[in-house]
Amino acid sequence: MASSATLSSRRANVRSRLSVTVSELEKPELPLKSIPGDYGLPFIGAIKDRLDYFYNQGRDEFFKFKIQKYQSTVLRTNMPPGPFISSNPKVVALLDGKSFPILFDISKVEKKDLFTGTYMSSTYLTGGYRILSYLDPSEPKHAKLKQLLFFLLKSSRDRVLPEFKACYTELFKTVEYELAEKGKCSFQTPSEQAAFNFLARAFFDSNPVDSKLGSDGPSLANKWVLFQLGPIFTLGLPKYIEDLLLHTFPLPSFLVKNDYKKLYDFFYESAGLVLDEAEKMGISRDEACHNLVFATCFNSFGGIKVFFPIMLKWIGLAGENLHLSLAKEIRSVIKSNGGELSLSAMEQMPLMKSVVYESFRIDPPVQFQYGKAKKDLLIESHHAVYEVKEGEMLFGYQPFATKDPNIFDRAEEFVPDRFMGVDEEKLLKYVLWSNGPETEHPTVADKQCAGKDFVMLVSRLFVVEFFRRYDTFEVEVGPAPVGVAVTITSLKAASF
Repeated sequence: MASSATLSSRRANVRSRLSVTVSELEKPELPLKSIPGDYGLPFIGAIKDRLDYFYNQGRDEFFKFKIQKYQSTVLRTNMPPGPFISSNPKVVALLDGKSFPILFDISKVEKKDLFTGTYMSSTYLTGGYRILSYLDPSEPKHAKLKQLLFFLLKSSRDRVLPEFKACYTELFKTVEYELAEKGKCSFQTPSEQAAFNFLARAFFDSNPVDSKLGSDGPSLANKWVLFQLGPIFTLGLPKYIEDLLLHTFPLPSFLVKNDYKKLYDFFYESAGLVLDEAEKMGISRDEACHNLVFATCFNSFGGIKVFFPIMLKWIGLAGENLHLSLAKEIRSVIKSNGGELSLSAMEQMPLMKSVVYESFRIDPPVQFQYGKAKKDLLIESHHAVYEVKEGEMLFGYQPFATKDPNIFDRAEEFVPDRFMGVDEEKLLKYVLWSNGPETEHPTVADKQCAGKDFVMLVSRLFVVEFFRRYDTFEVEVGPAPVGVAVTITSLKAASF
């Protein structure tokens, strides 16, 4: 074992070679350690880790086992899909809330072609273009395309509240009808239809139901997304059949070409104002439209599709006392604001806001982050410092970062009022779902989600509109390829 003097000398030598700020040098020194873990035998190690990750252990147990084995939250492992889709599955995994945020620092990590991890889906699925999500901020088109999304959000802001209420009122009516008919209602299908309709109507002032797309938008979008995320999905098929079908070779893009064309045509016909703006910015209408399809159908629709059931799960399981507290807060604030819901009114609902933040913390809709080290780096966990070499791939598993017991008390529990009072500001910087801290806001120069504030707004709107209408409810929760499957088994209409 190396002596403390040797370790101190090595630490000093490493730090002399790296870019380290004054504040970093002033921190109490942690031991410098080699990153534990290994990648196993070529090819075989990656296959073994893939099978463990998807089937033999499952995702969370896969990481927990390695943390226990190596006694470290920073470790080496392979990440799916591996052979033959990913040429290099080797990563340094960051599995705590202290090491994870380096993935947001674009001065230290590169984000080029890393949106889905150690592989990149075919550009044939996106019109031949590398979409904004795959661009590093250093690339010339990144700023323009992100600015276009900011324009989209700004130009649609006056439609968000009324269109959300209209679309989700239809959702609630559908749920109530099916609940009365069958005694329970799957939330998935009506929720996806409401989400797709809302996004199209809010962003582009166009109702897909009145177009050639009809009610097919969600199913077309889901199929298209599957062809991109299949290598990191599991659909519950027999293990070896699914592994061969989804995780070994890419699904051929031509099988979804016609479905994607229908989506593209709808957006091209609906997004005239935004496409005009794109041309003024020097972006072709074609490239802009493919980015709008991705931003709407992958980022926004995909996010709502995953996260609204997650919120419904956690709030539903929390029980009637929380439900009644939310209903009282939401209804009293709306009443005191003349019966109208507004952005300022929602800021007066601290419990509602905390519940949404806590849902993002305990079950973030985006679970993975990747970055490639631009230079030799020092990465700190709570217990040690690790040296990463230039070019190494860093991977962060976000649920472990946002449920870090060194940061959050009762980290594995859903605590509805966690972000109320003085704790809000102290803890919000550790809510990381948007590829950045909740306390920061996206710019054209970073990789934080352009729609961060929009996603937070619509998540709050969902809780508000739900508890304007209902006092309490009950759910059953099951597995899903991403997120959770929620079935509503009872609803009690508003009684006060």
